[in-house]
Amino acid sequence: MLKDFFSKQKNAKPKKRKYATIPSESAKQDVPEGIMSKCPECKKIMYTKELQKNNKVCLHCGHHYRMTAHERVESLFDEGSFVPFDDKIASENPLEFPNYLEKLEQDRKKTNLDEAVLTGSGTINQIEVVTAIMDSHFRMGSMGSVVGEKIARAIEAAAEKHVPFIIFTASGGARMQEGVLSLMQMAKTSTALKMFSDKGGLIISVMTHPTTGGVSASFASLGDYNFAEPGALIGFAGRRVIEQTIREELPEDFQTAEFLLNHGQLDAVIHRSEMKEKLATVLEIHQQVGEIAW
Repeated sequence: MLKDFFSKQKNAKPKKRKYATIPSESAKQDVPEGIMSKCPECKKIMYTKELQKNNKVCLHCGHHYRMTAHERVESLFDEGSFVPFDDKIASENPLEFPNYLEKLEQDRKKTNLDEAVLTGSGTINQIEVVTAIMDSHFRMGSMGSVVGEKIARAIEAAAEKHVPFIIFTASGGARMQEGVLSLMQMAKTSTALKMFSDKGGLIISVMTHPTTGGVSASFASLGDYNFAEPGALIGFAGRRVIEQTIREELPEDFQTAEFLLNHGQLDAVIHRSEMKEKLATVLEIHQQVGEIAW
């Protein structure tokens, strides 16, 4: 019997060892939606929850993802202090642009906003401010008549309350579906800021990615302090348009926040993790002389 047993063992085929397989390149790129996030800058993958905890800044390279208006409120304002303004104003279709109203309704459902800007008042380290926060997830933050009206009303509210006005810009520019009515908002908001400034009001502008077109050429650049987030695209016309006009090749970092800072068009580029602290410091300094200013 032992002879038969050893004979069977000798003739038996050896079992194949199981090794962990190396995933293919396509499998590496196949990240389950919502669970993981891939940085568009450094291409590294991280848990979405970790990214959210880090204020939507890449854990590896510091790339600043676009934030929603609600996320920005949560990251900057004292808990429970924010009160929205004019949140039921909605755009019409004055030029009868095809499917415009349907697209607006889709964005309302997607963003939980009525328009591309969220306005309201709240406190940052117990200091009251009025704010306007643009959201690029709604029609790419494009500036229509309602966006301009809400910003103008927020500026007027800041004047009535005698508190600083802070605006966070994120926009592709004027909204083409509203034509000249959109372009008129440049003058409306700029005039409102000038009147507010003449009364001694403090204006802080924080430009985020992207701030372009008519927005960059009007209220975004009219702050007493003009700040930006790292890597933000800021400019009026696009790179190709400018290069074709001046017949020159532009620097690689042209129209970035860092380029504008180096050329005197910004006061500071502030990392998102430091934004609340920096804003609070500016507000505290001006609060000490606020009675004189107003």
